[in-house]
Amino acid sequence: MKISGNNLFVTAMKKEGVDTIFAYPGGMVVNLLDALHDCHGINLVLPRHEQGLIHAADGYARATGKVGVCLVTSGPGATNLVTGIATANYDSIPLVCFTGQVPEHLIGNDAFQEVDIVGITRNVAKFVIMVRDREMLAQRIKEAFYIARSGKPGPVLVDLPTDVMAELGSTSYPTEVNIRGYKPNKGVHVGQLKKAIALMEEAKKPMFLIGGGVNLAHAQQDMKELAEKLDVPVITTVMGRGAISTEHPLYIGNIGMHGSYAANRTANECDLMFSIGCRFNDRVTGNVAKFAPNAKVVHIDIESAAISRNVTVDIPIVADAKAAIRKIIEHTKPMEHKAWIEEIKGWDKEHPLGMKVPVGVSPEHIIRTLNEVYADCDTIFTSDVGQHQMWASQYLKLDETHRLVQSGGLGTMGFGLPSAVGAKIGCPEKEVVSISGDGGFQMNIQEMATAVNQELPLVNIVFNNNYLGMVRQMQHLFHKKRYTITCLRYHKSCEGRCGTEGWECPEYSPNFVKIAEAYGTKGYLVTSNEQLKETIEKARAYATENRLPVIVECAVAPDELVLPMIRGGASFEDIIF
Repeated sequence: MKISGNNLFVTAMKKEGVDTIFAYPGGMVVNLLDALHDCHGINLVLPRHEQGLIHAADGYARATGKVGVCLVTSGPGATNLVTGIATANYDSIPLVCFTGQVPEHLIGNDAFQEVDIVGITRNVAKFVIMVRDREMLAQRIKEAFYIARSGKPGPVLVDLPTDVMAELGSTSYPTEVNIRGYKPNKGVHVGQLKKAIALMEEAKKPMFLIGGGVNLAHAQQDMKELAEKLDVPVITTVMGRGAISTEHPLYIGNIGMHGSYAANRTANECDLMFSIGCRFNDRVTGNVAKFAPNAKVVHIDIESAAISRNVTVDIPIVADAKAAIRKIIEHTKPMEHKAWIEEIKGWDKEHPLGMKVPVGVSPEHIIRTLNEVYADCDTIFTSDVGQHQMWASQYLKLDETHRLVQSGGLGTMGFGLPSAVGAKIGCPEKEVVSISGDGGFQMNIQEMATAVNQELPLVNIVFNNNYLGMVRQMQHLFHKKRYTITCLRYHKSCEGRCGTEGWECPEYSPNFVKIAEAYGTKGYLVTSNEQLKETIEKARAYATENRLPVIVECAVAPDELVLPMIRGGASFEDIIF
């Protein structure tokens, strides 16, 4: 018996355990969608834009630990995935993106909705391929899922010409993958590990620097056990936050551009930096020449190319974070670093995180209220990109039941809402709260319709400071308060009058409360700290009872800054309070 490639695709999805496909229809995938029509057990989700679609698949993957699956048509359908593919690639998120393609005989002829999506995405995906042989279709799909989830996870794109998908062929689907030249490392080099442990035993001021790799490896419990056994302080990157409970006595805070004073000073003073699952990007290190000047560096990462790329290390270890942590626990004896930890705690008291806000709603209070309202339930917070993201990473309490999903490496505005959609679809039993700024929320605001139609009780917290706040902060601090195109209330009639005596700024557009009503749900406006808790509780109750997303707009003063701050390319000694 022979079946079409479209029907084999359905078989492949079932074999791979796919329960959700984020899809947008078009001419080059309509036959594939027809094959999926009667497929029970696979939920087809229709977002309102392909960028929203892939961010939703990304949020689904981060929340569930499964591979996120996308299906779009050729041309603009495919190119609209590019930002989402790059977002997933920077943060090592397993996605398989299927794109329809024009028939093979039209490829290269500038056919309608034809683009070389394989060429376009080659540098921003883990792997890309066009399937040109019907008999290789099953093998290529199997390989795509294997590559996406193995080793350092990442997005894979598979381009599917319609004539190949229409062709009849074998019904079989492989059970194993053997890709020549792709053999992800699964072990831990014990010799290197023992060298690293010897450094730990000698160190007087050691620290763990934990990146997103520990969260991706689901090694949070293991990390807690290791830190407690060795009595070593833990500092995280923004993506590593939550790798150990933020309330744990050994947790110091985030490192880097908007990290805490204590965390950054710990990195500056330590004699051993033991890093796991961290890329040492520029937001972490600042001026590399002055980063951790007194420390020997151990670097554990699943990707060999990441080691010594930005920071030269003393002991490199290529390994999965969870496997490495288990081995360290196995080969070490309990240690104590009480005096060192007390010294660090003193730095935290010297310059604690905190904000004094005379006008509007305090960003710190918003996050601390979310901590309070969602304290007793399993919650996934998703964040857009901007000032609100940094406030969330500073003040959110994270642990095994409270997680933060965010775009770290690429810093993609518009990620928050659609990733919350994907997270809620993947984890319907959990509370999901998206945290956005007024700029980022509008970038994919159309996904409110997706959330309404999917009956998702999401609470969307929108920090509205009337500006593109993070760039405005840079303009405020480093460009003499010249706020070029960052004011979201600016109208053409403002030109030449902004800031002059008697000039009144135009009304902010849009009205988020009315936007919520236009999507058939409710919006709430909060203008003072006193309103906040009651409003969020009311919004949460309405969302749950009606199975609808809601918007809670918080009026934040435009001049609130994320502090401390270390300017890009600067060092710890240049920290701004």
